[in-house]
Order: sequence, then structure tokens, then C-alpha cells
Amino acid sequence: MRYQLVLQFRAESVQEFDELIVLEDLLIENLPGNSEVDGHDFGSGEFNIFILTDQPKESFDAVEKTIEHYHPPQTLKAAYRELGQDNFVALWPPSLREFKIA
Repeated sequence: MRYQLVLQFRAESVQEFDELIVLEDLLIENLPGNSEVDGHDFGSGEFNIFILTDQPKESFDAVEKTIEHYHPPQTLKAAYRELGQDNFVALWPPSLREFKIA
């Protein structure tokens, strides 16, 4: 797979962590076959879910559908980058101009 899609949520508590693990499990079940959840990290006030894909925008559309049904209380940011590269292309929210992983 050529791209890494990153879903980033503000999260600081164990309860928020647990809620986002449930979302990660739902994504594993519901993402299209051209996408694969590649794990997560938690720290510095954020929770990141990493998805490997060849079609980041299509994968993000599937993510949005899952999130619409699950309704996590945390705010979502999303971006993708080509594997091995540092610069992200912002996807969500539309006003997002810069994306970093802590």
C-alpha cells in the first residue's frame, strides 16, 4: 500500500482511549478491502489511528460513514501522506491547513 491515512482525535483520559479503541475495531470491520488499519498510538493529548491504503480519499469516505454511526465525542482531524514521506495532505476538517503527529 502506498499511503498512510491518519485519523487524529483529542484524547487524554482512559475513558476516551477506550472509546477510540471501539472506533478502531469498527474501522477494522468496515473499511474497504483496499485499506488496512495499521494500529494506533496514544499520548501528548492525542489518539491516532493509522490506516494503510492505496486510495486515501476513498478510505476516508468509508471512515466518515463509520464515524457517522458511532459518533465519537472527540474532534476528528485527518490527513494522509505517501509512505516514507513527512508532509501530510489535509483531509478534515476542510479548514485544516497543517497536520502533525505529536
